[in-house]
Amino acid sequence: MHSIHTYRGVVYAILAALLFGASTPLGKLLLTQSTPILLAGLLYAGSGIGLSLWLLLRRFWPFGRVRQVARLRLGDSPRLGGAILSGGIAAPILLMQGLSLTPASTASLLLTTESAFTAVMAWFVFGENFDRRIAAGMSLILLGSMALTLEHPLSSSLSWGSLAVVGACACWALDNNLTRAIAARDATQIAAIKGIVAGATNLGLARLLGEHWPETALLTAAGLVGLFGYGLSLVLFVLSLRHLGAARTGAYFAMAPFFGAGMALALPGESPGLVTALAALLMAWGVWLHLTERHEHLHAHEPMWHIHRHHHDAHHQHEHDFDWDGKEPHTHEHPHVRLVHSHPHFPDIHHRHRHRGEKP
Repeated sequence: MHSIHTYRGVVYAILAALLFGASTPLGKLLLTQSTPILLAGLLYAGSGIGLSLWLLLRRFWPFGRVRQVARLRLGDSPRLGGAILSGGIAAPILLMQGLSLTPASTASLLLTTESAFTAVMAWFVFGENFDRRIAAGMSLILLGSMALTLEHPLSSSLSWGSLAVVGACACWALDNNLTRAIAARDATQIAAIKGIVAGATNLGLARLLGEHWPETALLTAAGLVGLFGYGLSLVLFVLSLRHLGAARTGAYFAMAPFFGAGMALALPGESPGLVTALAALLMAWGVWLHLTERHEHLHAHEPMWHIHRHHHDAHHQHEHDFDWDGKEPHTHEHPHVRLVHSHPHFPDIHHRHRHRGEKP
């Protein structure tokens, strides 16, 4: 059976999907009072400021035991920088532009392509393992997304809006795979830095384009949507990456569009047709194939050193060179000796091994 930590990763991904899915129709509403670039900046700024305040509170909290976390290091900068550029700057601008041209229900379902892009990059660029079941699931998700563009084939605004949303998904997919490499670090710190940098960049660009500073009500609303829909969602997504890897986390996160589309039905002017329903069924089938995957075989863990928050489970049997109080989980740099065993697993931070037939 999968470990409790694996199922925890599933819960993280689903909660992240719920929060991000809700942000899509809410972002559509906010676009009636803002422009795409300005709103993208406000959403990420709300995320960055809110999470930064939490980091300060966590650091100076006078009561209770502060959780130990593995903080970012200088060597993480290239991957974090690439993730911010693709997922924190390019993606939200494209999404807000797409939302301004596309019904919220359609845009929400198109966001499912993020999981497909994430998986393809994880498999063919970053070397994650996959099998026919996973590939079939992703194919169904892509088929469903392509079907959405047939709902109004003569609408050029829908076509360009759909392309913008799909472009945002491709950028977020690159972001996901780059973030996977640093997922063992402090998830809140990763999300806070991304929010601050992406928010400042997008707001600065909006000012250069002559856009006016919004009223307090819009600032507050966008800040709250950004904090939960982008900030807390990203924290949970990074935590899931630790346990499941990029492709599997992306598959669970594919549930976000269904949450968003469900909320969007309550908005004025939203009336999805038969093609949208068919697309949703195809996507649901693809997600189900991922949810029911079971991957188990004899595999080897090669010797390595790394640092992350951990329990002393089967993968963490090591001595300590400091006075340990016996409390778990805890964080410190630790070694892994060579270990060969078999159990159900996903490509988490400890299972990034090659499989039979794969090229080295």
